[in-house]
Amino acid sequence: MGTPLKIGIAGLGNVGTSVFQLLKQHATLVADRTQRPMTVTAVSARTQGKDRGLDLTKVKWHDNPVDLANDKDVDVVVELMGGSGGAAFDLIKQALGNNKPVVTANKALLALRGGEVLALLKNSKGTISYEAAVAGGIPIIKGLREGLAANQVRAVYGILNGTCNFILSEMSSSGRDFADVLVEAQAKGYAEADPSFDIDGIDAGHKLAILSGLAFGCVPDFSTVQTKGIRNISSLDIEFARELGFRIKLLGIAQQTDRGIEQSIEPCLVPKTSPIAHVEGALNAVYVDGDYVGKVLMMGAGAGGNPTASAVVSDLIDVARGRTLPLLGTQNPQPLKSANINERIGSYFLRLIVLDQPGVIADVSAILRDCTVSLESVLQRGRSPGQPVPVILTSHETPEGNMLKAVGLIGKLKSVVKPPYLMRIEMFGQKPS
Repeated sequence: MGTPLKIGIAGLGNVGTSVFQLLKQHATLVADRTQRPMTVTAVSARTQGKDRGLDLTKVKWHDNPVDLANDKDVDVVVELMGGSGGAAFDLIKQALGNNKPVVTANKALLALRGGEVLALLKNSKGTISYEAAVAGGIPIIKGLREGLAANQVRAVYGILNGTCNFILSEMSSSGRDFADVLVEAQAKGYAEADPSFDIDGIDAGHKLAILSGLAFGCVPDFSTVQTKGIRNISSLDIEFARELGFRIKLLGIAQQTDRGIEQSIEPCLVPKTSPIAHVEGALNAVYVDGDYVGKVLMMGAGAGGNPTASAVVSDLIDVARGRTLPLLGTQNPQPLKSANINERIGSYFLRLIVLDQPGVIADVSAILRDCTVSLESVLQRGRSPGQPVPVILTSHETPEGNMLKAVGLIGKLKSVVKPPYLMRIEMFGQKPS
């Protein structure tokens, strides 16, 4: 048996506590698999006296998390504080400056400051492992860096935020509106008191930026991810999508094109027959489309203390085994070349609330014609002369810029009483039922 791996943990929230407990509960199993015992020797958190259900009597406490990087009794630093700057970045910078390996779950830091992290690694013998930063317990980082490393990746897409997937799943099954289901998600602990980070797509966007970097060998750049959340989806959209043979999912999509890399987080209609349509509740699912392997689906718990702790400790096991890999799967990651999203070709779902009066559809159709958008279907239920009614339009494939221009002009019509709402239709090679 080798010398113990001494671990310092910064952040003792839900994930940090679960990591501490996992290392204790599975100490024998981990030592057997690595031939090297693991022990937590030091920790840092905001409040020392808080009851976390952990025995910290034999563990050194640091008020300043950066001190973990300078502690001679810490071989590897586990950063679980989060945030793209402040103490989290300072800790990682100091640890790498001291040539210590770092394990982190910090998606924001990697998505927003990936270039800086790469620069730090160039001057360090330390490493950064981040399996827990994307999709919780799903081993998608190892999947891309190792299992699928022989493939030219064409696309990565999937459900990357469990909060949004829970909300959309509940809206679909119960018929309730967004605001009502959001309250339930907060009560169950799936959504924060301020849910903006999740429901506006920021969390999923950070994850997609990291996956793009890995999949395409480039530096993550969150600023190139088109981000649109779910707060404006109504039960009406869910109902009409179902009638058309679709489910609505918040999808992260990154794909390589001749024009560069397209990246977006947005609610999309997917065929009810597609596997991703049946990913329910707070689960995550990630597809990787490789040139030799084809499409690979990984699905599981995308958040939570235990699944995320599983990912953190898997990285610690790599450290104990002495395994190191390039941060982004390549020794020479390139700047990300972003494709103009307006040139993306796709089909679309457009919800309009219009006055029920003669000529409205003719006016809308004229704008679509002038913007070279071809309609596939028009849905309207019932009549209510002179009153607002919903009209659902779906388009044939068209450049997104054309569709956006049309939507802008349609929204200016006096007969359109609410802002139009547009969603992409993603067929994934299938047909709606």
